[in-house]
Amino acid sequence: MNAPVKPIVSVDHLRVEFPTRGGTVIGVEDVSFTIAPGETVCVVGESGSGKSVTSLSLMRLVEFGGGQITEGALTFARADGSTLNVATASPEVMQGVRGNEIGMIFQEPMTALNPVFTIERQLTDGLILHKGLTQQAASARALELLQLVRIPEPERRLKQYPHELSGGMRQRVVIAMAMTCEPQLLIADEPTTALDVTIQAEILALINRLKREKGMAVLFITHDMAVVAQMADRVVVMYQGRIVETGTVTEIFENPQEDYTRALLAAVPKLGEMKGKPAPERMRLIGDEAARAAAVAPKARKPEVLLEVKNLTTRFPVKGGILRRTVAQVHAVEDVSFTLNVGETLALVGESGCGKSSTGRSILRLIEPTSGEILIGGRDIRALSHHDLRRARADMQMVFQDPFASLNPYRRLKDQVSEPIQNFGLATGQDLKDRVEQLFDRVRLPRAFMTRFPHELSGGQRQRVAIARALAVNPKLIVADEAVSALDVSVQAQVLNLMMELQEDLGLSYLFISHDMAVVERVAHHVGVMYLGRIVELGPRAAVFENPQHPYTRALLSAVPIADPRKRRFADDLTFKPITSPIFPLGHTPAPSTYIEVAPGHRVLQT
Repeated sequence: MNAPVKPIVSVDHLRVEFPTRGGTVIGVEDVSFTIAPGETVCVVGESGSGKSVTSLSLMRLVEFGGGQITEGALTFARADGSTLNVATASPEVMQGVRGNEIGMIFQEPMTALNPVFTIERQLTDGLILHKGLTQQAASARALELLQLVRIPEPERRLKQYPHELSGGMRQRVVIAMAMTCEPQLLIADEPTTALDVTIQAEILALINRLKREKGMAVLFITHDMAVVAQMADRVVVMYQGRIVETGTVTEIFENPQEDYTRALLAAVPKLGEMKGKPAPERMRLIGDEAARAAAVAPKARKPEVLLEVKNLTTRFPVKGGILRRTVAQVHAVEDVSFTLNVGETLALVGESGCGKSSTGRSILRLIEPTSGEILIGGRDIRALSHHDLRRARADMQMVFQDPFASLNPYRRLKDQVSEPIQNFGLATGQDLKDRVEQLFDRVRLPRAFMTRFPHELSGGQRQRVAIARALAVNPKLIVADEAVSALDVSVQAQVLNLMMELQEDLGLSYLFISHDMAVVERVAHHVGVMYLGRIVELGPRAAVFENPQHPYTRALLSAVPIADPRKRRFADDLTFKPITSPIFPLGHTPAPSTYIEVAPGHRVLQT
């Protein structure tokens, strides 16, 4: 009979408190679980359930956020055979453990990376400190790590700063940093939230491979139940700071005991569940909001084109040499054409760096396109003067991915929502106050929140404020750039239902930029699949999802994780194409985009 495997981590009756002006807030209470070598334990739950507080306690980083471990033990089995109680270890000991024996992938890559250091410096510091490598050896290892997480042009990326990378690339750098010293325990806090499905599949396969080869233990924190099904050996379900259920991944998915676990599983949008349904449907919701989840019969509208994009091209210069001359160009958006009708949603999907966000920003002229036509309501946006463009912006607004970055931390929410109304001279005095109150009602936020600041709200509530601000000037078009990707399943469902309800009531058109294929299948009327700056497939949602024609569309759909632990896919099952660079020398003239119409309205790029 085999002796039981000694766990790498044992958490016993953990309690974390946060002293505040209004009294003590309990972050987590009576939390206990273990992680064995080579095991993945997934912690799931809604925003505010205590998932991240638990992980930060294991690194003893919770203290830097104002928290205190007041009860319990956090036992960590070190590589030298000794055991360490993380809760009582000295700061000097923890400095040697963090990054070396326990690695952590943080959720928000822009705050996890230092903006003033190059990527190379941030990857090599830990290797030089913990492993005693020379600068040359550390740089070689850093390059190897960037290749491991499949960053295109890794040699060039090493010399760049975080702001020069896309969100998906920054997240991959954070993952590489966590793996530099091959830790015994890897804590992954929402590591794939900002990544598209193909990169997510590769990263999950990479973590699985390292776990198998190195016997590494993984504490995986996520709100994506499909990722849990693909990754977990055991699952810990948390709610309001406590563990409500724990069990093997199969037990949790096939025989959940708690109502909360069942509701969490029900809220997950599943790829393929919209098959045979002609129109978008509301998301299922947890708890009291479930009644609103019923499908809403769309209003019969006569097709009327709002947005027409013709041969849109956007390129960015690449500087080089001592004189910083333009030596090449990034072909971010290349010969893109599509139309969007009034009251409909066109989703743009594709990998990180494919040109989705650049397309959305080019349409609003937040970045200047190189060539092409952009017509909104028949008016050419590119031909407008600066003054006329400012007036036209009332018709087109944007909801950004990170509401905390797009809201001003120093201004009250009512002032931020009223600002665009005042800028366009649409209301003053009591009319302005009434309009702001109506907007808060419209996005279902209490009027008491009007005097709050952004940091006093949760992620989902902040995103509602961003939507209220976008609605303030009665726009016809809203560009939603990954607007729900950072939200947990229940909050995401509420925000998406709100957006669909507003579309029905106000006739809004959405350009919905996303990498979540299951969400896109639920909300979109039409889908455009982008790869290397071009649309490779465009058509009605049902046609693209149920009859994908382009190899890239098929690869994208096959990489979507399935919320079923019996249908796991590992690296061997996934076929990844080599990474291609969108950078071309000056004077390069790409071929125009030509399409084959495979069905009415369903077009595929001719290769």
